[in-house]
Amino acid sequence: MSARPPPAVWFVAPALAAIGAFFALPVFASLGLSLTDFDIYAIGDLRTLRFVGLDNYARLLHEPLFWTALANTLVFVALGAPLSIAASLAAALLVNARLVRWKGLFRTLLFLPVVTTLVAVAVVWRALYHPRVGLLNGLLGALGVAPIDWLGDPRFAMPALIAMAVWKNFGFNMVIFLAGLQSIPERLYEAACIDGAGALAQLRAVTLPLLAPTFAFVGISTAIGSFQLFAEPYVMTGGGPANRTLSLVLLMYREGFRWWNMGSAAALAFVLFALVLAASWLQWRLRPLEAQR
Repeated sequence: MSARPPPAVWFVAPALAAIGAFFALPVFASLGLSLTDFDIYAIGDLRTLRFVGLDNYARLLHEPLFWTALANTLVFVALGAPLSIAASLAAALLVNARLVRWKGLFRTLLFLPVVTTLVAVAVVWRALYHPRVGLLNGLLGALGVAPIDWLGDPRFAMPALIAMAVWKNFGFNMVIFLAGLQSIPERLYEAACIDGAGALAQLRAVTLPLLAPTFAFVGISTAIGSFQLFAEPYVMTGGGPANRTLSLVLLMYREGFRWWNMGSAAALAFVLFALVLAASWLQWRLRPLEAQR
């Protein structure tokens, strides 16, 4: 008599089938694609498709545009992710303060950019950054500062994208930090007050250590999102000026859908996956001791 599978298997089977069909299968198909020279000619005739092994990966290492996109992406991650986390924590502390009224309203207003379409936000910020009629340059002009070509000057293009991305995304992490702050027992703050600790001492000795697990989650998730930089440069700068805002995902898009080098685009995707995996592992290993408990 054959053993029947437990009932739980039938409950998870549809979800596992969906994961296999829409996640696992495409991943393995992309991995196989990265080992070929699949291009626009192979779309018309698969007989032109050739297995090239690791040639796509080797070609990336000798491609200056790849190193430019990699450097730009790392700059965005190194600057944008910490700024986003800092803005999120500051907003959470302000909203969670005892003296603040209408906390629900402020939470909603600060979270609103997160649910706004990224392309729409990028279009609005591109107008704000306009060198002649943009609101930002209008404010600078009122202060006597000469207009700045925010998106056309290589010195300012990446900082401009980082500022927009921080404004767009900090609300999500703010909600996570709020949940972490509200889980800290009030008696710890009362004990700190009895010991004579001020607001800054309480932040340093109570709040930040107990938020260590939240910092670990927020840091990893924010870094993963930052590595996937695409819509901001695609809509606002097109990767310019002088490729200073070209990201790995934007380069992957160009390889796959502008130049039809699908094999090279798939190889770029797995290089990006390796970078995200390495960054996530490093942050997990370096997380504070409090987060490991």
